[in-house]
Amino acid sequence: MTALPSGWTAEEDRLGFFGPDSISWRIHSDPSFSVGGLRALLLQALHPVAMDGVARFSGGFREEPWPRLIRTATYVDTLTFGTRAEAVQAVERVRGIHRRLGSTEETTGRTYRVDDPDLLLWVHCCEVDSLLSVARRAGVPLSDEDADRYVAEQVTSAELIGVPRAEVPASVAALDEYFTTIRLELAVTPAARDAYRLITVPPMPTWVRYLTPAQGAWGGLAALAVALLPQWARRMYSWPGLGLTDAAATGALRAFRQTTLRLPQRARRSPIVWAGWDRVAEAPAA
Repeated sequence: MTALPSGWTAEEDRLGFFGPDSISWRIHSDPSFSVGGLRALLLQALHPVAMDGVARFSGGFREEPWPRLIRTATYVDTLTFGTRAEAVQAVERVRGIHRRLGSTEETTGRTYRVDDPDLLLWVHCCEVDSLLSVARRAGVPLSDEDADRYVAEQVTSAELIGVPRAEVPASVAALDEYFTTIRLELAVTPAARDAYRLITVPPMPTWVRYLTPAQGAWGGLAALAVALLPQWARRMYSWPGLGLTDAAATGALRAFRQTTLRLPQRARRSPIVWAGWDRVAEAPAA
């Protein structure tokens, strides 16, 4: 198991593992992050063994998916915008849970542990590919060099959670090659279908569903996330794009981003994100 790093200076701890000059901060603080996160979950569900782990061990996910979605977003925010100490604490908590869990996936017959490096790598690559591709289509200014730098920065995230660094794609080309290679292992299992339904039409209290705009708003985001999946993934789910062409999906995504950018800053992303920006804006202690 990969050892967690230590021995950084107070200034390194304050800036976190990425810092305000990173592409990771640019992408992860953008409003497009929420759509990219949903796309990542839909993509992750296509790996039978990884999805089996979610279905078995994310307690209550079928009945109450919201806590898991919130935990996942909080983890990524802390890893990106927290101090190094906060990030490592979050990683240790997740790794402590993972190392106790494992089972056998029925459709493949594979016996696995949740912390198997190849499963962790799959989750990582889905997240990186989704957040990057959605940010670029949303209009976040990112050059090809920025895109490669983002993928390279995120190698640290994979290494922290337990993937050997040498196995993690460190460029857009390497990430594309990873997906080309792994596609033969993917399938839409019953667990993946359940996850798709939960993500696109999550359970809500009756009063929330009918007396608030929550269902419509979530449905719009989820439909957009589906439309932004790679074409091969949409074909696997038998949803070519929910009636949206690629151009229409990109246009809708850009409209969502521009609308969200007009909201007060604190309404756009979690408090963890803005606490990170506030922290690095402060002068370091003498």
